Amino acid sequence: MALCVCAFGAGPSLDTLLKNVEARYNRAKTLEVLFTERYTPLGKATRTESGLLKLRKPGRMRWDYSQPKGKLFISDGKFLWLYSPAENRAERMKLQDSEDMRAPLAFLLGKLNFQKEFQNFQARREGDATHITAQPKTNTLPYSSVEFLVGPDATIREVKVTSYDKSTLDFTFQDEKVNPPLDARLFRFQAPPGTDVVTEAGQ
Repeated sequence: MALCVCAFGAGPSLDTLLKNVEARYNRAKTLEVLFTERYTPLGKATRTESGLLKLRKPGRMRWDYSQPKGKLFISDGKFLWLYSPAENRAERMKLQDSEDMRAPLAFLLGKLNFQKEFQNFQARREGDATHITAQPKTNTLPYSSVEFLVGPDATIREVKVTSYDKSTLDFTFQDEKVNPPLDARLFRFQAPPGTDVVTEAGQ
């Protein structure tokens, strides 16, 4: 693993910290956490949204938004669904083809392996936590870098995803629960009556 450690200071090595994060999330079968999401397009105002994120292996995630109320972003492991109640519209896309910047968090749903997924790591202390920056090993993904804020207990407190056009998507996580009971039906999208459903060509 190519590591560039800057102002890391005392405490466990970056390699040890990453292994601890992997161990924590790879042992989890399900995860539930409150999130605040801040999207900043290049040269435009920041949009802030929030809600509850549920993850279930393999490959399932459900973003229930309380702000804006009723918005949903669901992965069933194969497809992504984005439902916007204000427009009464649902969009479906293949998970592997998605350029949505929430998709990078899907790595938490597989076998988390920093060495396999990322390169050019940099780290610095930030209070009792560690701020880690890395780049994906492939340029076929819709983002150019990912930043993590990791607590001393190996929890991921924040994630910042930067796209190639310099747009950013920041997540702050709170009240993480590991292995809560999550019914598989939560990750199946059912369009409300009258919803305009849009799918990609060929689907």
